[in-house]
Amino acid sequence: MKQAYLFVHFREKRTPDGEQVYFGISRDGFHWESLNGGKPILWCYYGDKGARDFTITFCRETGKYVILATDLSLAYGMRGKYHNSWQEVSRKGSKCLALWESEDLLHWSEQRLVQIGDEKFGCLWAPDVIYDREAKEYVVHWSSSHEENGYGKKAIYCCRTKDFEQFSAPELLYRHPEEEVIDSAIYEEKGAYYMFVRRGGAVCRNILLRSENLKGPYEQMPAFDESTAQLQQGVYEAPTAVKLEDGRWCLFLDYFGVPGAGQGYVPFVADSLESGDFVRADEKFMFPYGYKHGTILTITPSQYEALAGWNWE
Repeated sequence: MKQAYLFVHFREKRTPDGEQVYFGISRDGFHWESLNGGKPILWCYYGDKGARDFTITFCRETGKYVILATDLSLAYGMRGKYHNSWQEVSRKGSKCLALWESEDLLHWSEQRLVQIGDEKFGCLWAPDVIYDREAKEYVVHWSSSHEENGYGKKAIYCCRTKDFEQFSAPELLYRHPEEEVIDSAIYEEKGAYYMFVRRGGAVCRNILLRSENLKGPYEQMPAFDESTAQLQQGVYEAPTAVKLEDGRWCLFLDYFGVPGAGQGYVPFVADSLESGDFVRADEKFMFPYGYKHGTILTITPSQYEALAGWNWE
């Protein structure tokens, strides 16, 4: 075994401890265990005092691991601050991104808030990161409502950074011609770029886009639509994927079709992103509980052992 896996996620709970930072680890990408006894690894003390929709990456410039997340607590804010309105959440919630840093995955900085958008952005949701090898920069991308279309259908925006301290001005990365899109996740394979997003509207489902250039334009892949055609519409979101040691890709779609603890990721496997042919594989995977909207970092076996043996109290 040359690689192992760290899953950074949150939990679907009605109490504020669910919208914090949780870690899961795996030796093979199929069998997962929770760290810290299934309790939060990191806590949010600023902004909404809760976070969702995590991503994690390693910054070559600083030598630090970086976690980014949506600054949003529905447990604290939905009843009062947002008046039980998703329209208010998407117009007035998550004006910053939450960020943590670590040199070893064990010792983490306190949460800080990163101001990326301006007053024209209604929200910044579900950040993710891909490294641009040609530009030697990190592309942070997320979904937002925006003043330019009256804070209507959300689109995917992006900015660039070398060190997660200074960020370029946001730019539009992808807008669907008909519906809103959220929860972008971008991966490179054989020089091409593949973007998973959740499309809203009447046909609410996850789609896969392809481009020869990280900046786009992106075109939808019919093969992925065909392979997931039997999935129930309107109950999956937050796609995230990881390349396994044997070259296959695991895609996880976050199922939110039932209330409470029944929610969580459902796994799919494909030989390549290029094929777009993902097969559901529930029986091959094991989770201790429902992992919610996060991403997976490939780690070394020694990092796995360090994480597994660490005292998180």
